[in-house]
Amino acid sequence: MNLGFPEMLFLFLLALLLFGPKKLPEIGRQVGRALGEFKRASNELKGQLENEMRLLEAEDREKKISPPPPPENTVTVSAETALPAGPPALAAEAAASAPTHPQLATLTAADHPQVAVAADSDPPPSPGPGVEGA
Repeated sequence: MNLGFPEMLFLFLLALLLFGPKKLPEIGRQVGRALGEFKRASNELKGQLENEMRLLEAEDREKKISPPPPPENTVTVSAETALPAGPPALAAEAAASAPTHPQLATLTAADHPQVAVAADSDPPPSPGPGVEGA
């Protein structure tokens, strides 16, 4: 709705006739205050909505960045359990080459059925005679 100069002049003259010259400045101040307060409230609401949108976007980014949980029927091998027993020099070398992130050493039972059987069964039997045990 665009008001041109003739329309504005007509409205001003109409207000002058209805309210009189003494009351018109006071009405103008009240209208100005009401418009200013409306603008301030709308800016505050707009700021709150933008802040909430930023928070939701940050939560979405966090969900996308965090790794998904491992699939069911998996065995996770940590760096400590993947190290071979042996001399300290070999253990240190194995520790340096072991994966540092636990998710990197996750095995699925479908890919390695012997891991699933070993994980689900009882502990392995003790070694027979003539075999050095750990």
